[in-house]
Amino acid sequence: MKISTILDHIDSGHIALPEFQRGYVWNRDQVRGLFLSLYRRHPVGGLLVWATESKAAIHRGEGQLTAGVVKLLLDGQQRITSLYGVVRGKPPKFFDGNAAAFTGLRFHLESETFAFYQPLNMEGDPLWIDATELMQKGNDGMGELVARLSRQGAADKLGVYVGRLAQLLGIVDIDLHIEEVTGADKSLDVVVDIFNQVNSGGTKLSKGDLALAKICAEWPEARAQMKGSLKKWADSGYYFNLDWLLRSVNTVLTGEAKFSFLHDKTAEEIRDGLKRAVKYIDICLNMISGRLGLDHDRVFFGRFAIPVMVRYLDQRGGALDERERDKLLFWFAQSGMWGRFSGSTESYINQDLAALDGPEGRLDKLLEQLRLWHGGLRVEPGHFTGWSLGARFYPVLYMLTRMGEARDWGTGLPLKSNLLGRISRLEVHHIFPKAQLYKRNYKRPEVNAIANFCFQTKQANLEISDRLPEEYFPVVEARHPGALASQWIPTDPSLWKIENYRDFLEERRRLLAAVANRCMEMLLHGDLRWLEGAPEPAKEPVTVVGAISTEAEEEELEALNDWVEAQGLPRGVLAFDFADPVTGEQKAVFDLAWPDGIQPELSQPVVVLLNEGLETIGIASRAGFRCFTSVEDFKDYVGKEVLGGEV
Repeated sequence: MKISTILDHIDSGHIALPEFQRGYVWNRDQVRGLFLSLYRRHPVGGLLVWATESKAAIHRGEGQLTAGVVKLLLDGQQRITSLYGVVRGKPPKFFDGNAAAFTGLRFHLESETFAFYQPLNMEGDPLWIDATELMQKGNDGMGELVARLSRQGAADKLGVYVGRLAQLLGIVDIDLHIEEVTGADKSLDVVVDIFNQVNSGGTKLSKGDLALAKICAEWPEARAQMKGSLKKWADSGYYFNLDWLLRSVNTVLTGEAKFSFLHDKTAEEIRDGLKRAVKYIDICLNMISGRLGLDHDRVFFGRFAIPVMVRYLDQRGGALDERERDKLLFWFAQSGMWGRFSGSTESYINQDLAALDGPEGRLDKLLEQLRLWHGGLRVEPGHFTGWSLGARFYPVLYMLTRMGEARDWGTGLPLKSNLLGRISRLEVHHIFPKAQLYKRNYKRPEVNAIANFCFQTKQANLEISDRLPEEYFPVVEARHPGALASQWIPTDPSLWKIENYRDFLEERRRLLAAVANRCMEMLLHGDLRWLEGAPEPAKEPVTVVGAISTEAEEEELEALNDWVEAQGLPRGVLAFDFADPVTGEQKAVFDLAWPDGIQPELSQPVVVLLNEGLETIGIASRAGFRCFTSVEDFKDYVGKEVLGGEV
């Protein structure tokens, strides 16, 4: 079938995209390569379509299907979308992706190459032809170009250029072979299996995608509705994905973590499950933000505890008294502290769901299971030995600041979660300034030790600047008595001297552990049996390499993440916790990571590692990540290999 006819069929609703297909993920380099192959009349492969009755065809987008039999694209979406985008000058109705990938394609009449519009390189050169403009105007457009070239002094090669324009315009007349999957036995399950086999090297569906495909077959609006909820949470500073939300829908409806348990649920059941899941996720986020103070994504550890919490809230109808609420939050905080869901996530979710649903289930069983798994739930000073903004106890420090009576050293006001907003108004402060410590040859892990961190308002941070504690502590104490102790600063003035820095860290770790346990006891309302018994001894600190070490570095990475999002691409995970997949033991912290690739499951995992050593880079490389050690190099990669041009 001619390409022009295929595009016409998309317009008329004879050809569409099945709902289970992922969005458009090609980059500019792939689009450019497709058009170069078509221009040279090289084979670009055929299409595979599913021929089915339009009344039963669940398709992507708002376009109307024609009556009778329609053809849903199983293989060829990226090529056809690219062709449609360039030839029509706009995306097809089923489009879901970054239109910049096919916007502005140019063809050079002399070199016979394709490139995307770059003003500095193309302005003033009449041989650069707008491919979309030519395709839309057809022979009339070619006539206009010939006349223009003649006026601009290209008459000597006009015949050659006319032939090349005709060859370019003739792309829409190329025939593409189409194979059809048809027959009454071709159910959605069968077709999805065929799709996965055909796309085994590319856009193979994840288990979550497959579950969503089956849901959308009966409820086409499901994906859009779920994305709406994700956007709402993102606007509040929490970044989740479809798989995560679907996991909570699953736990509400089935009490199971595996998506396969959703397959026999009706559209009405799924709709109800989503409504309940969103309601209880909102309650969870409000509880975690309001009571624990974990009010943004950067400190939101243990996100996979949420599907378990949602199941429990659903069982209880959302009606928790204060004690029950706090006990559930105790479990959430403890799960995050010890990395409960950093290993085999699905297995641990299933274990916790089973604890809720068993004959001796409910919350006490959940807590007992956590204690048996970890070995002890009291915090020891050694647990605060970690360093950097990526350590697991960094969110704990933030939580203690928000939950307790911690006060700002500039104003003396409390830093409770109900008085301050997100981290943009609360900054990490190095108690002993970095510059002063580096001058005295302290190494990076000691300089950026968790025990050297506290949280302050931006103004207080600026006022303190790089002064030493022995200089500014007395001033803070005179202005705001008790403000130092509120942030768990040792009272012995000798520990405020930089020569005693290591002793300061040791004492502050002791104070932090004590307040952490008091906060946990407060959440238990005196029911301390979960903290009884010999505490789990703090193990010899595991060497966790890498991590964001300064607030300036964090700001640079946040700005880079914003830039990536502005390109129509997914945000990366800041301070990605890289753990042993079996034990969940933290091995490294990667500054900014895309563990599934910037184009999920089409490109390899990627990390940006700023100011990191060879050990961190080596761990990331061995785990299959492509590593970038500068923002510029990463942007160059995105521009050339993902977007396929200058950005």
